[in-house]
Amino acid sequence: MGSSDTAPDTASPPLAEPVVLVVMGVSGSGKSTVAALLAGRLGWAFEEGDALHPQSNIDKMAAGHPLTDEDRYPWLERIARWVDERLDHGENGVITCSALKRSYRSIINHRGSGVVFVFLSGTPETISARLAERHGHFMPASMLGSQFETLEELSPDEPGIRIDVGPAPGVIAQQIMDKFGLRPSGTGREP
Repeated sequence: MGSSDTAPDTASPPLAEPVVLVVMGVSGSGKSTVAALLAGRLGWAFEEGDALHPQSNIDKMAAGHPLTDEDRYPWLERIARWVDERLDHGENGVITCSALKRSYRSIINHRGSGVVFVFLSGTPETISARLAERHGHFMPASMLGSQFETLEELSPDEPGIRIDVGPAPGVIAQQIMDKFGLRPSGTGREP
């Protein structure tokens, strides 16, 4: 399922449920906005992965220092626990996480099933322009370069899809739903 095809008319195989979609990408790619729209339309549980960062990580990033792998592991374990809780309870969910390296994604998908990564992909120029317009986030735009240096795109053997960040967030959310044959929930509402 590691397809780089982003055409909305080409559906992937139906998702086995329960499933947790991990909306991933560098800072400024639109993870939070797209994931919240997706969860709202589907009526699925939603978690902002950044909210699971220990305060020490937030302080470090706010000071303009990139996180090390050692800094990230406790955070990734928290992400994995949230995913496990959904799957253990037979619930679908959507969570955001940069998940920049394959090794990070392996922690989140340690079960080997039930997780699908949705990689929001864009050029450094596109993402940089978005970050310049964003206010109130602890991640400074100056750290974008280190995120692109760290980024390992999805491999063909990883469960996931790649979606271009060019369209509006609502269009991207719909492309993801179309890709997996997902339909809006009668009770779900968009944030």
